Amino acid sequence: MSSRATVLESRVGAAVPYLSPKDFVESPEAMDRAWTPEEAAAYTSWLATHHYENFHVVSVLLPKRLHRDFYAVYSFCRWADDLGDEMGDPRRSLELLAWWRRELDAMYCGRATHPVYVALAPVAERHHLPQQLFADLIQAFVQDQTVTRYETWEEVLGYCRCSANPVGRLVLRLCGYADSERDRLSDATCTALQLANFWQDVAVDLEKGRIYLPLEVLRRNGYSEAELLALRFTPGFRDAMREAVGFARKLFIEGLPLVGRVNRRLAFDIDLFSRGGMRVLEKIEQLDYNVLARRPAIGKVERAGLLLRTLGRIAFSRAA
Repeated sequence: MSSRATVLESRVGAAVPYLSPKDFVESPEAMDRAWTPEEAAAYTSWLATHHYENFHVVSVLLPKRLHRDFYAVYSFCRWADDLGDEMGDPRRSLELLAWWRRELDAMYCGRATHPVYVALAPVAERHHLPQQLFADLIQAFVQDQTVTRYETWEEVLGYCRCSANPVGRLVLRLCGYADSERDRLSDATCTALQLANFWQDVAVDLEKGRIYLPLEVLRRNGYSEAELLALRFTPGFRDAMREAVGFARKLFIEGLPLVGRVNRRLAFDIDLFSRGGMRVLEKIEQLDYNVLARRPAIGKVERAGLLLRTLGRIAFSRAA
């Protein structure tokens, strides 16, 4: 068993392997195990709170009754992400993502066996979570294995419709919202967050062979793909990044009214994520758009400031 595994005792006395997705699929013991609903819920709780890239999946302000539901949805996303990015072989990733899609189909047919799907099945039924939202997320990770360049804004937005927007819609449904207007505002926010992450990680994505900046934007500003691959910072790249940052900021502004259309706890998270994303855009501007030389990041003090300002905005707006 991998050194990264955690083995805990279930109430029935059997050793339960708690493994990261990559280790899990390489373990016949884990893959062949029959998981009880209690064990499956415990596994998703462990994965959501101990995974190497975990980021406060469940806000302390969310109702405790929803914690396990969020853990189950997060674990589905974490698994799909790792199957796409952590296997080290695109062909293997495509095979596993196809298997993950079959497991999703099985769950919606009442035949869940994998612990994530055993935990997710009652959550999906209780909150009426559409299967297509999960299928779209899987498709985004498939696309990451097969598409590494995007010609137009429409192509980039098409990717975000699968990779980012379903997450926001799932969160809304977990919190009891399922209407087209809130979905529209959530889509704007989630796409903006995805774009801010792309612009923050241009150099990181290049190392993975991926370019999310639309190629037509680069060309229109007098910059070539070859220059980007060589990490050349030029006035053309600066202009292209200025356009990209402006595009993302408009989406953040478009989505902000969602804060006033959900309960206070969810409003806090939406406002905090949105302001954090816009702060990343400001950081890029402060670097004169040279994300090729340095990755813009928000420090701990700034994060604390964002947190306090969000608390103040939410408290004041509700009081008003």
